[in-house]
Amino acid sequence: MKGLKSYYMHLRHHQNMERKWIFPLAIGSLVSLFLLFLTTITTSDGISVFPFYRSFSSLSSKFVETKIHPLPISNLPPPPRFAYVISGSAGDANMLKRTLQALYHPNNQYVVHLDRESSTQERLDLSNFVKHHPVFLRFGNVRMISKANLVTYRGPTMVANTLHAAAILLREGGDWDWFINLSASDYPLVTQDDLLHTFSSLPRDLNFIDHTSDIGWKEFQRAKPIIIDPGLYMTKKADVFWITQRRSVPTAFKLFTDVASASSLVDLCLQYMIQDFPFLLLLFPPMGPDIIEFLLSALGSAWMALSRPFIDYTIWGWDNIPRTVLMYYANFISSPEGYFHTVICNSPQFLNTTVNSDLHFISWDNPPKQHPHHLNVADMQRMIESNAPFARKFPHEDPVLDKIDSELLSRGPGMFTPGGWCIGSRENGTDPCSAIGNTTVLRPGPGAKRLQSLISSLLSNENFQPRQCK
Repeated sequence: MKGLKSYYMHLRHHQNMERKWIFPLAIGSLVSLFLLFLTTITTSDGISVFPFYRSFSSLSSKFVETKIHPLPISNLPPPPRFAYVISGSAGDANMLKRTLQALYHPNNQYVVHLDRESSTQERLDLSNFVKHHPVFLRFGNVRMISKANLVTYRGPTMVANTLHAAAILLREGGDWDWFINLSASDYPLVTQDDLLHTFSSLPRDLNFIDHTSDIGWKEFQRAKPIIIDPGLYMTKKADVFWITQRRSVPTAFKLFTDVASASSLVDLCLQYMIQDFPFLLLLFPPMGPDIIEFLLSALGSAWMALSRPFIDYTIWGWDNIPRTVLMYYANFISSPEGYFHTVICNSPQFLNTTVNSDLHFISWDNPPKQHPHHLNVADMQRMIESNAPFARKFPHEDPVLDKIDSELLSRGPGMFTPGGWCIGSRENGTDPCSAIGNTTVLRPGPGAKRLQSLISSLLSNENFQPRQCK
């Protein structure tokens, strides 16, 4: 009995203890529910009966991360990046500076090359400009080839120089999408913001290069002769010399050149008239200026905008086509007019990525000369109407360059072409790009509309696939 009583008393004590903690719990729950109910009550005009809590809640919402709504993800692709090589000969240093500033954007990459024949002082002056300009120092995206190449232009040394610059940009240039080669005689007709904006919507594997397999008169004058370029092994510039023996047209790969040739009869006339007797063009009045200008386009263009994948392929050459073709073009007169064209059109991976244009406005004299017509103010309207982003050939410091700066680029003397990255004032002749903002902001202008018109035409059903590597 005593044990049972003890058990009962223990059980009763346990029940009393349970009542002691259950009761406060129930009271606390009721109070909590009541307070929660009160917080939801508002007056008839929508004002909370707890203004302090409302104020605190409002204040807290400014700092609580969970209250922040994320911005919607943009469907626009990021702006592309261009990698430029700008090459010049002796006496071109000032034009290289001007062209570089006209083309500059912080997100692009640049390689500048001044021919080995330039004086030590000229090279030093350009080097100091590149190394010590505060904007170039900040972004570190401008390089000068210190071990300069000797470029003879008629031989393969120009191709070698272009490949040299491309290799530097692949190794040191970070991310970029298109490689563009220019000379000190080239100049932009649109701003970089115009160019970047227009190319933002394009597939990044497109390659802009004039090309055709209809080599016409070039088979006799270019493909069959064999030349030696002293620029490959001499320290002083000398003209190429010719080997008496001729060679056959290749059968291991198909030759391509820059633009379409004319009919075989006109080819024969052009072969002799242009190369040997240019004055004979005056004896053919039926060949009007338009026809002559078309024929002269076959004289060649070595300028292009090539995709990074193709440049990577050209440098590495994993199926050996780029190296094989390079060996062949080492003895080819004016090889820059055919090397890249032949490589891309003999590469199955890239032949369907070509856009048949060099993106340049180039004008030829009538009667023709070896080099293009030097552009001047009288050519301004034709340049604009071409919708091309670049033009050549410009004489040093010609007034037409000032006109382009003023009317097309909004660029002041010795300044950068302004873009969305420039947030400074123009007061008192200050360069607006001396104050740098967000480098991803683009402010395209009228040049973007002109360029978009050109690109739309080039990518139309009539001009895109039907003109690829034919």
